[in-house]
Amino acid sequence: MSTPPSSLSTSDFDFALPPELIAQHPAPERSASRLLDGRGRLPHDRVFRELPSLLQAGDLLVFNDTRVIKARLLGEKPTGGAVEALVERVLPGHEVWAHLRASKSPRAGTRVRFADAFDAEVLGRAGAEDALFHLRFPADPHALLQRHGHVPLPPYITHADDADDAARYQTVFAARPGAVAAPTASLHFDAAVLAALDARGVQRAAITLHVGAGTFQPVRGENIADHHMHSEWFEVGADAVARIEATRRNGGRIVAAGTTTLRALESAAQCGGAGGALQAFSGETDIFITPGFGFRVVNLLLTNFHLPRSTLLMLVSAFAGHAHMHALYRHAIEARYRFFSYGDAMLLARAA
Repeated sequence: MSTPPSSLSTSDFDFALPPELIAQHPAPERSASRLLDGRGRLPHDRVFRELPSLLQAGDLLVFNDTRVIKARLLGEKPTGGAVEALVERVLPGHEVWAHLRASKSPRAGTRVRFADAFDAEVLGRAGAEDALFHLRFPADPHALLQRHGHVPLPPYITHADDADDAARYQTVFAARPGAVAAPTASLHFDAAVLAALDARGVQRAAITLHVGAGTFQPVRGENIADHHMHSEWFEVGADAVARIEATRRNGGRIVAAGTTTLRALESAAQCGGAGGALQAFSGETDIFITPGFGFRVVNLLLTNFHLPRSTLLMLVSAFAGHAHMHALYRHAIEARYRFFSYGDAMLLARAA
C-alpha cells in the first residue's frame, strides 16, 4: 500500500523521554491507568475507567481480538552457542518465520535445540541481510510455544517475563492467537469498563490484526518515504463492516481501540478502491500512515504513548495533527504519565 508524501522528516518525531517514565509493569488494576483526553485544544487528565462517559450512545468501539503467543524461545546451536528466537509468523506444515539472535547466524540445515526440549531445523532465511529465518518445528508451533516459550515483552521492558506478564500482556477479550506484541491500548479494558460501555449504549465490533515485532522498529533514515514498512496479517470481517456502516447511517462515531485496529480498518478501506468503501478483507497490510494520509473510517482513536521516531508516533500525528501531538506529549511528560506498552492511554479526535 502506498505511503502518502510528507514534508516532515524522522527527526520531527523525536522527543526526549525521562527513562523513569517507561512503564516496566502494568497498573495494579487495568482501568486504573491514566487517560489523557486530547480531543480538544487543551488536554484533560482523567482515569481510564472514565472512558464510557467520554463516548456517546450509538458510537461503535472496534477492538483488535488478536491473542499474544509466547513467541520468545531460548536455545542453543550444536556448537553450544546461545540462540534467542522470536517467532514472527506461524506457517503451515509446522513451519515459522522467526528472528534469530546468535553470535553467528546458523546456516540452512542447522538444528537448534530450544528450551532443552525440542529441535528446530533452520531451512533458510528471507534474504542475505534479513534477520528473519525460516524454521521447521517437530510439532504444532502454537502448542510448543505455549509450553516452552516466553511472553515476548518489548525490548524496553527490562525484567524477565513472569506469571503476571502472561496475564497482563494480554487483553481480556483476546481470542485469535498470532500476535508477538499486544494491542496495548486495549490492555486497559476490564469487565467493569466493558459493562459501563454497554450501559452507555456504546456498541462493539472486533477485527483481527496479528501485531508483528516490526511495530517496535524505529525509522532510521531521515527521509520517511525511504522507510520499508513491515507487513502484518489482518482480517476485517463482514459483521464488523455491517456494524460500521450501521453506525455511520445512524450518526454514530467509529472509535478505534488502538493503532492496530485503525491500521486494519483503513487498510480495508483502501482495498475498496478510490471510493473508499469499506469492505470485508483478509490478507496482508504494510500500510504506512504519515501526515497527509486521508482517513476514511475512524473518528476517534484510543492509543498508548509511542516510541520516538516510530511509525506509530507518525500514525497518531497524522490522525490528530503533528503540532497537537507534540503539545500532548509535552504535557504527558510534564504530568508524569507512564509511557509505552504498560503505560497510560490517550483519547484523540481526527483532525480532518
